[in-house]
Amino acid sequence: MEVQLAPVRAWDDFFPGSDRFARPDFKDISKWNNRVVSNLLYYQTNYLIVAAAVVSIVGFLSPLNMLIGGTVVVLVFMGFVWVSHNKDILRRMKKQHPTTFIVVIMISSYSLIYYLGDVMVFMFGITLPLLLMFVHASLRLRNIKNKLENKMEGIGLKKTPMGIILDALEQQEDSINKLADYISKVKE
Repeated sequence: MEVQLAPVRAWDDFFPGSDRFARPDFKDISKWNNRVVSNLLYYQTNYLIVAAAVVSIVGFLSPLNMLIGGTVVVLVFMGFVWVSHNKDILRRMKKQHPTTFIVVIMISSYSLIYYLGDVMVFMFGITLPLLLMFVHASLRLRNIKNKLENKMEGIGLKKTPMGIILDALEQQEDSINKLADYISKVKE
């Protein structure tokens, strides 16, 4: 299947008034995780634009350190994903605690970048865009269009870059399994 870039969502939809934002239910981690995953898929191009702007600013100020920092994070992420696919205990940890998995990747990346040099580039050029995405995805309430787009991604009708990343983190399998269970129940 061909990978498609999701459309840019209207900026007034992406960042409207406070009526479309709410604090997540910290007691129901599953519901919070679903909100974050849904928003990451739906607003992925908007997030890419915001992240590119932050990375561009930091990259303009310190291009070599930004290149080194980005390379380290990508290599560490790919290494952790590869290891987690080959080690069952890490695979379960990644699936059950995706935030912990990301934090471990970020701490490992931070440690390597600290060893190599400029930590501030890591903090502002890499961590800040990820933090902005996570905070927005956690606070932004979903709408019907958001839920419909995510179902299409979840059942495989379309494939996007964020969907590939979330698949690597094993955060979309649950929706596919739920849909498959539902279809099998309907057939019976």
